[in-house]
Amino acid sequence: MASIIKRKKSYSVVYNYVDENGETKQKWETWHTHKEALKRKAEVENQQNNGTFLPPNNQKVSDFLYDFVSTYGEKKWGVSMYDGQTALIANYINPIIGDMEIQDITTRVVDKYIQTLQKTPSVSRKNRKARTEFVTNSTIEKIIKLLRCAFKQAVRWELIGKNPFDNVVLPKTEYKKRDIWDAETIRLALDQCTDSKLYIAMNLAFACSLRMGEILGLTWKNVHIEDENIAADNAYIYIEAELTRASKQAIETLGEKDIYHIFTPLMPNTSTRLILKKPKTDSSVRKVWLPKTVAYILREWKKSQEELKGFLGDEYQDFDLVVALPNGRPCENRIIEKEFSLLKQKAGLPNVVFHSLRHSSTTYKLKLNHGDLKATQGDTGHAEVDMITKVYAHILDEDRKINAQKFESAFYANPDLRNVAPPQEQPQTQTLDLAALIEQLQKSPELASTLAALIAGQKQTGISN
Repeated sequence: MASIIKRKKSYSVVYNYVDENGETKQKWETWHTHKEALKRKAEVENQQNNGTFLPPNNQKVSDFLYDFVSTYGEKKWGVSMYDGQTALIANYINPIIGDMEIQDITTRVVDKYIQTLQKTPSVSRKNRKARTEFVTNSTIEKIIKLLRCAFKQAVRWELIGKNPFDNVVLPKTEYKKRDIWDAETIRLALDQCTDSKLYIAMNLAFACSLRMGEILGLTWKNVHIEDENIAADNAYIYIEAELTRASKQAIETLGEKDIYHIFTPLMPNTSTRLILKKPKTDSSVRKVWLPKTVAYILREWKKSQEELKGFLGDEYQDFDLVVALPNGRPCENRIIEKEFSLLKQKAGLPNVVFHSLRHSSTTYKLKLNHGDLKATQGDTGHAEVDMITKVYAHILDEDRKINAQKFESAFYANPDLRNVAPPQEQPQTQTLDLAALIEQLQKSPELASTLAALIAGQKQTGISN
């Protein structure tokens, strides 16, 4: 049984429990009001009676998350996910709630934590500068998703009774309409592009809806541009890898799970490695058909790459990469992004990021296929169709307008339907400016002769009829 003891302006709920070592101990919990203390007293007694009571646990959030990462994350995450999740823990979780005990994390504490995050400055990473002053709502959503998963394991491990991160009210994340280039602008950009690597990358991003990592991780063994394939409109590429940079710690911790190749760094004592790895989701592994022109562009690019390989000989490091540096080594995204910025400046093009070409591709395909979500999803590799409907809703709305127009012509155009009809435009009668006509006839004798002949002809026709 539990009891309540008043201590100055607060109330303590006191009860005995048996810890994991079988020893009986006493617990004092302090509450601000008598009502809160009564509620907790009833909760403890009810749990003790029905066998669901969990002994107090003094484990801190930071220690628990360390256990969570080592027992759960190392089994479930890839290297990119590992780096991202551990960065969230180090930057935005441990500094704020890391010293709290996990059993002290309540729904109210979570709500206050979210308010604190909204006022927390964004942290810059080694290879990426913070783009916003404070933590964004989308980052807060990722943090809460991580903690929801972690505390779900805490419930499973019987460290806490319920997950305080379930049913959290998150700040609204708005999907802003992305600035993208239309087809004409992309055609102009390709015409102005003089960097071969960028030219290939732009075509793959737009024609095939590829992500940057997928473009830079594409190998020639997965490019099928033989004569018979092109002639049958069956030229395609197969996406099964992406190029990314991962921390040395993540690679050592997780091993080489889902990693196809680790590139030797050019500089010693670096903390990261370029790797070729499996894409982040199963839906990202896909086959994408090529337009014939893009297939021929790739053939010419391969031919020039083979000539360079023959010229450099042993100096060329052949990793079979489609987009590679002149010596064959992998081309990082920062190189493509730098060339893309130079192209925009030189050609005076609207300022968009390279990734926007993928969004231009998705938009263009939705217009061409009249909103066929599944066909578009197959090319983009989105895990969920919902992602397309959220980001590209404005394109689908255009097709819905067309649907309304088709409905009107196919069904509602029937004039007998409740005798409702659109207002008819009144025919406009043209008035003759007699003074202007006389003036024109006086200035042009030929016009007067022609008009007289026409009038005479009409009179003869009237007599014959």
